[in-house]
Amino acid sequence: MTGPPATVPSAARRAMVARLAAPGDVAPSVLRAMAQVPREDFLPSAWRGAAYQDRAVPIGHGQSCSQPQIVAAVVTALRLAGGERVLEVGLGCGYQAAVLRAAGAASVVGIEWVPALAESARATLERLHVGGIEVRVGDGGLGAPDRAPFDAIVVSAAAPWLPPPLLAQLTSRGRLVLPLREGPELDRLWLVRRRPGGGWDWEPLGPCRFVPLLGGFGTVPESPPPAPGTA
Repeated sequence: MTGPPATVPSAARRAMVARLAAPGDVAPSVLRAMAQVPREDFLPSAWRGAAYQDRAVPIGHGQSCSQPQIVAAVVTALRLAGGERVLEVGLGCGYQAAVLRAAGAASVVGIEWVPALAESARATLERLHVGGIEVRVGDGGLGAPDRAPFDAIVVSAAAPWLPPPLLAQLTSRGRLVLPLREGPELDRLWLVRRRPGGGWDWEPLGPCRFVPLLGGFGTVPESPPPAPGTA
């Protein structure tokens, strides 16, 4: 099967989609995708009852599955039109990757630092017959140069700076969404796009809270790059 199978949304899932739709800022394709993908199947059994609450859910190893509102905002910001090649840094349980596929991505490469989470995500995706998602274990900040370029990149963990390899792997019209750490208890979500004449446009999408990015790009470099909006 090329994407998530059609499922009959539970009452709780329908209620979640209705809440996400109410403000009017979530793309219809994303709402349809989130109505289709069973979030509970990606969560530890003890947390499945909270699958459609608007909260992040712990998935073990100090990691979490982002709250539905954040998933909806991220996937909407990517503006998938159908057929895009997408990279996700911080695959976690695999839920957002499944939403990306259901929202129109042709393929997703998901990189996860924690081997046990990567294996669990792979098993869940296979059990649900979700195709088109390649699961990798490694340092997501390095990207996947052998699969580049990507039309869209999403980083699902907060970093102190944007890993340069990810920018290098984005197409000329690509979009990148990531949270940057602004303080001990505050992250901010950003949309990054390449300018036609060179450089990058940074658009703030709002405050958020993510687990820290693991790997070599999870710490501040000796010579950090320019702040958002100045590159």
